[in-house]
Order: sequence, then C-alpha cells, then structure tokens
Amino acid sequence: MTFVSKSRLAIALAASLVLAGCSGGDTPAEHSSADRAEGHTSSSAGLPAGHIDAGEKLAHTKGKATGQSCVDCHGEEGNKPIDPTYPKLGGQYTDYIAHSLEMYRDGDREHALMTQQAKDLTDQQIADLAAYFSSRTRHLRDLHDTH
Repeated sequence: MTFVSKSRLAIALAASLVLAGCSGGDTPAEHSSADRAEGHTSSSAGLPAGHIDAGEKLAHTKGKATGQSCVDCHGEEGNKPIDPTYPKLGGQYTDYIAHSLEMYRDGDREHALMTQQAKDLTDQQIADLAAYFSSRTRHLRDLHDTH
C-alpha cells in the first residue's frame, strides 16, 4: 500500500469518526425501544445490528489464529489492557471499533496479533463485538488539561 493510499484511508477513517460524532454518536439510545431492550446497536460501517450479549460471549472466546480472546489482551470489559500500547475498548465509539476491526480483517490496517484475530470475523461478529465494547463503562482519557 502506498503512502498516498494510506493517507487517504486515514483521512476517510477520521472523517467517518467526525461524522459519527456530529450525528450525536451511535449509542443504543438512538435505536427503537425494542432494539434497546434487545441490546442491539447499529453502525455507519453498513454492518448488521450488533448484539451486546453475543459480543460479550465472543469477546471471551479464544480465537483460532492466536489462541487469545479479546479480553485476554484488552482486559475485562476492554478496560485493562495487558500492555500500555494496547487500546482501552470499553466505552469506545461503536463505529470506531467496527471500522478498526473491518480494517484489520480486510488488511487495510496491520498489527501482528489483531490482523490474525480479525481475519476470519464476519460482519455480524464485528457488529456484535463493537456493540459489546461500546456498551461497557468508559475509562478513556483525552488530552484535555494535559500540558
């Protein structure tokens, strides 16, 4: 992949995140009461509705490629990564998680472990994982008030 295409990909991802933020996010509160009662979310990535319960089960399932589950590396509920360079996923935007997993799966984003973990994920599994991790308590920090 050339530098130009990587730059365009990064710009496209950033733009999708900005648009998701401007639209008020993708929280379950924006879905019908029936969807919320079922624990469903949706994604701007064009994925099917995600199911929080299915995502929780999948997050604890060992992957065939690496023998690791999501929570083995990112911690319970995605908030205690085993390495400080690994992201906290708990409370992250559904679309960010979904787009990131799609990019790992499709080879547009590379990481020694994540590329292997994501390569066999279906659209439904990606939607379910994104729904689960985005529904967890947020332990994310931004750069406000850092000098």
